[in-house]
Amino acid sequence: MKIALIGYGKMGKAIEGIALSKGHTIALKITADNLQDLTIPNLQKADVAIEFSQPDAAYGNVMKCFGADIPVVCGTTGWNSKAEEAKKICMQKNQAFFLAPNFSIGVNLFFALSEQMAKMAAKFPQYDQVSIKETHHTQKKDAPSGTAVSLANDMLKNIPRLKSWKGYEGDHAHEDASSLPVYSYRIGEAAGIHEIYYSSEDDFITMKHEAKGRSGFAKGAVAAAEWIRGKKGVFGMKDLLEL
Repeated sequence: MKIALIGYGKMGKAIEGIALSKGHTIALKITADNLQDLTIPNLQKADVAIEFSQPDAAYGNVMKCFGADIPVVCGTTGWNSKAEEAKKICMQKNQAFFLAPNFSIGVNLFFALSEQMAKMAAKFPQYDQVSIKETHHTQKKDAPSGTAVSLANDMLKNIPRLKSWKGYEGDHAHEDASSLPVYSYRIGEAAGIHEIYYSSEDDFITMKHEAKGRSGFAKGAVAAAEWIRGKKGVFGMKDLLEL
């Protein structure tokens, strides 16, 4: 399979390594230094694109992939409203768009466990103190992380007393019982830690996922690229993993 890599930071390099190890080739590699090469003719040399760039560039990059009529797998986070617009355009133009806040299989199992925990905790109002904490490397632009936002939104769907979530950078007092606090920390080279806390007068429940590095995310992105070939529509990790 010929892959166009749009974005070649640490994540893009990890994806390249996994792709090459599986026998794929890199047909196009877009970095900050050769943005002029991101053209429809160049994209058409690839079978699929994998996009890990910046929130302000993701929409335009995805639109170019649609214009080139190639599937695009996107892991950029922090562009939520435009991403929803991209999903609609994908369906209108009969394209293929795979969007996920996190491509790690472990994280997506964590999503499923968190959703189930929220459904159970909603039945027991004594667990009235709920929070999320996420920690990433200092180069990460968006806060909270896309993974933390997805966790928070899933919890809101399943815990009726929670009406919204509120993000904080670092420790911060939170006294609104109707909102879910999401605390973000940026430390060194942390690959990604997500923690969910439920507290009552009697006990404390913690759920945690910690990435050892970027390889899990890269493996998931390449698996998504392999899976989406020949398909049309909007997809996510639940489709790939059949969760």
